[in-house]
Amino acid sequence: MWQRIQTIFLALVILSMVSGILFPIWVGSENGETHKLFPLHYTVYTENGNKPNYFPYSITAILMVAAATLAFIEIRRYDDRILQIKLGTLNSLVLMGVMISAVLLANKMINAHPANWEYGLGLYIPFAGVTFNWLAVRFIRRDEKLVRESDRIR
Repeated sequence: MWQRIQTIFLALVILSMVSGILFPIWVGSENGETHKLFPLHYTVYTENGNKPNYFPYSITAILMVAAATLAFIEIRRYDDRILQIKLGTLNSLVLMGVMISAVLLANKMINAHPANWEYGLGLYIPFAGVTFNWLAVRFIRRDEKLVRESDRIR
């Protein structure tokens, strides 16, 4: 199982999704307040304390957990390559949802707080996850093609 390169790529998908939850997507500051949009929540940091807001901002984290779970299931189903390809395609759709929700929520924050903002690392990590997932599906398809060609020879 671990000797196959697609398993390494799927493990990197899991690692990127789990680490993506920890980094901010967008950071802005104005009037002595710092605004941070994480995949799990949006928090306003003031000298009086923090004010986190979870809904609707947690949709990105929910999709990240779903993508990591699908990648884990895909690793465990190494004996059925066709199912792995289907799960990989579904995971690509979930990862697209992660990227779309992160970009839309970041743009919402930019419109609400136009001064002194920057994108965080949490916006770019899902793009790495998509790349790793695409590579994993590519190598799974190559293995399936190799097995089908060897069956044809018999």
